[in-house]
Amino acid sequence: MAEQFDVVVIGAGPAGYHAAIRAAQLGMKTACVDAALGKDGKPALGGTCLRVGCIPSKALLDSSHQYHNLTHSFDQHGISFKDAKIDVAKMIGRKDAIVKQFTGGIAQLFKANKVAAYYGFGQLQPGNIVKVKQHDGSEVELKGTNVIIAAGSDSIELPFAKFDNENIVDNVGALDFTEVPNRLTVIGAGVIGLELGSVWKRLGAEVTILEALPDFLPAADAEVSKLAAREFKKQGLDIRLGAKVSKTELSGKGKKKEVVITYTDASGEQTLTVDKLLVAVGRRAATKGLLADGTGVKLDARGVIEVDAHCHTGVDGVWAIGDCVRGPMLAHKGFEEGIAVAELIAGLPGHVNFDTIPYVIYTSPEIAWVGKTEQQLKAEGVAYKTGTFPFAAVGRAVAMGEPVGFAKVIADAETDRVLGLHLIGPNVSELVHEGVLTMEFHGSADDLARICHAHPSLSEAIHDAAMAVDKRAIHKAN
Repeated sequence: MAEQFDVVVIGAGPAGYHAAIRAAQLGMKTACVDAALGKDGKPALGGTCLRVGCIPSKALLDSSHQYHNLTHSFDQHGISFKDAKIDVAKMIGRKDAIVKQFTGGIAQLFKANKVAAYYGFGQLQPGNIVKVKQHDGSEVELKGTNVIIAAGSDSIELPFAKFDNENIVDNVGALDFTEVPNRLTVIGAGVIGLELGSVWKRLGAEVTILEALPDFLPAADAEVSKLAAREFKKQGLDIRLGAKVSKTELSGKGKKKEVVITYTDASGEQTLTVDKLLVAVGRRAATKGLLADGTGVKLDARGVIEVDAHCHTGVDGVWAIGDCVRGPMLAHKGFEEGIAVAELIAGLPGHVNFDTIPYVIYTSPEIAWVGKTEQQLKAEGVAYKTGTFPFAAVGRAVAMGEPVGFAKVIADAETDRVLGLHLIGPNVSELVHEGVLTMEFHGSADDLARICHAHPSLSEAIHDAAMAVDKRAIHKAN
């Protein structure tokens, strides 16, 4: 007989564990089902984000950034050294320790909040029953008055570049290289491709990124994309646009295997031979096998679960959140949906404002934005005004040795309400939240301009950019 719960959550990634913990905080008997295992073969909560995504990639980005500074910029500070080396195994070990710390932290949070954890693959059955096939082969059934599906997403595999976890890898494999590859090619110039390409480039790999689209980072503001492309080229990332890969082949034997890549660009058919190939062309909802017949939950043509504005599937008591539903595949978007749905179930208000979700790319320089880009506003026919300010004129940025980049504030031409904040430069993953807060409270560029910012600080770039909207910036010619 199925054990009864107020809430059963399928998936313990960012969306799922937030939903489970918040539901338990609100007094509901809650269970959470997750199938993932860590590198040690033991259950590991936290989803792609904690295990093989956000957290481990940032650990490697930080390690590689430290090494790059040591070999490229420490001499400017009067710091000298001899024979800098990178111990890849130790770097990967540090990354794994951080992952274990945080996945274990979720388990402790579940225990503290009395969330019942079940380890195995959960499938939704009719009548809000979740059948769990546990790792030991046994099955249990859980019945939820409410079921929240938070199944997450998987890397998209190309039919002509199947993952072998050795020479052709996804993000998981690229986080676990045992040595720096001599030649690494990445298919896809998106967030994953740029971040992991940057990691291995800093450590000495020759990195080529093949992007099928003709434009670089089209989702970002065009000025930001232009500067980013220029900086990445300076760093030695070979980014080739309009490059459509059609075939990959393995040549050689054992550790001497190479990947021969065939692609087509404006010059015709090209080939490229490399040691490692990272396929980073996006992710798809992990809904395969998730729904038994007769549940009533609908999937669209891409396997995404159909939900309304409040993440309800249309089936009584069944909700879906995170990467397996519409909207950006971002951990923090899943966080907010998980909390909102738990509160809706409890009879409280719950809402996620998609217009104020920040986007970040953790390259160097970092890229971050919230709201509309200039190209979007032009397409929508919205009259706007802008103000920009360079980090090269910000004392803190120059003192840090990171003067590249700028802040751009976009405001409505009539109301002055902030419509977007676009940043490229040092620590902008933190600075972007000035724009998030301003927009969430319907603030204006003048509001930002009249708020006192500490000096010297990186945030002054936003202050001056907001002042520049009305051509009154102090530290630049208007």
